[in-house]
Amino acid sequence: MTDIAIYQSPQGRVEVRVDRETVWLSQKQMAELFDTSTDNIGMHLKRIYADAELEEAATTEESSVVQREGSRQVRRRLRQYNLDSIISVGYRVNSKKGVQFRHWATALLRTHLSHGYTINAQRFEANAHELEAALQLIRRTALSEHLALEAGRGLIDLVSRCTRTFLWLQRYDEGLLTEPEVHPGGVLPTVEQAR
Repeated sequence: MTDIAIYQSPQGRVEVRVDRETVWLSQKQMAELFDTSTDNIGMHLKRIYADAELEEAATTEESSVVQREGSRQVRRRLRQYNLDSIISVGYRVNSKKGVQFRHWATALLRTHLSHGYTINAQRFEANAHELEAALQLIRRTALSEHLALEAGRGLIDLVSRCTRTFLWLQRYDEGLLTEPEVHPGGVLPTVEQAR
């Protein structure tokens, strides 16, 4: 099962963490997430599907779960709900954690819409730390008295290329990479002409 947690950090920031890209939760897990009852979750899901806010077939999945009941193992069918369902329930449930979730989700959406993108700050920080560590290694190497002038130039060229590549990858990861400006050029040969 996917672990998902919502909490308010000491700085007042609400975070949702998932362990995979796709999130599927049962009604019981949603009840734990939003600190409410499974009956309440079920009622909200019924209304969400009745109002055609979401399509049930597209947002639910049945799975088989083996669980222990007393001394015997029983196989049960378990319905799970995807992230769209979880978000919809989060905007309807009336609990402290539901309110925290709505504040977090609304702030994230506002940031996304006003800036045109959403940045994963933790990943950005990790990448920045890796780049800083690499730069410190290069500084130490460049200060070495055994480094010849030609090797130093090669090192600078390598750092320059790696940094440019790193920044391109970072922009790609954050959805900020744009196509380069093009300049009119010659005409490319056709496949037949190239052969």
